[in-house]
Formats: sequence, structure tokens, C-alpha cells
Amino acid sequence: QVQVVESGGGTVQPGGSLRLSCAASGTALSSNALGWYRQAPGKQRELVALITGTGTTSYGDSVTGRFAVSRGNAKNTVYLQMNRLKREDTAVYFCKVIIRDVPYWGQGTQVTVSS
Repeated sequence: QVQVVESGGGTVQPGGSLRLSCAASGTALSSNALGWYRQAPGKQRELVALITGTGTTSYGDSVTGRFAVSRGNAKNTVYLQMNRLKREDTAVYFCKVIIRDVPYWGQGTQVTVSS
């Protein structure tokens, strides 16, 4: 069974940086794509960043130019480098791993941007 685990969340001041990590285990298959989503209280889950198997990336409008998604050297790992964080980036961040068109989600990691 595929398990997805995120790490790296925490509390940071506005303007600071954080790096999130995600790893999927329990499968010998490689992912088609890996992505980061976030959900703030009272809001719908939204796309933050996505990276395909060929390395193509896409970002949500609100994070373009500040966040960067990358794949790790280990299979089915992905990172999210978040720079110039704003209060409105506060949310639970979820990792999604797509394997043979089946999405697997992690439990999420809290990111809080506050002074």
C-alpha cells in the first residue's frame, strides 16, 4: 500500500523561508506526477505546485516566483522550497503523488506564517 508522508512544516515570520519534503513508499512504480496543495481554514484545497515525470512544473498564481518544486534523487520524492512567505500562505500543505493515474495523498503538514 502506498503511503505518502510530508515533513518540514512549522512557524515562520513573514518574509522567511521553509522547505517541505514528501516521500511516497510502498510501491516499486515511479510516479507520473507529484504535487503540493494547500488548504486554509474555511477555504477549498488549492494547487500550489506540480511537477511531472518529465520535469515540467506549474504553479498556483499566488506562489509563482516565490515557491519552487523539485523532485528528489530518490524515487517518488518531492520538495517545495517556499521563499518570501506571506501570512496568506498559512495553511495545511498536502502532498499528492500520482502513480498510474491513481492519486495518493499525505496527511498534511501545517505551515504558519506569523510574527
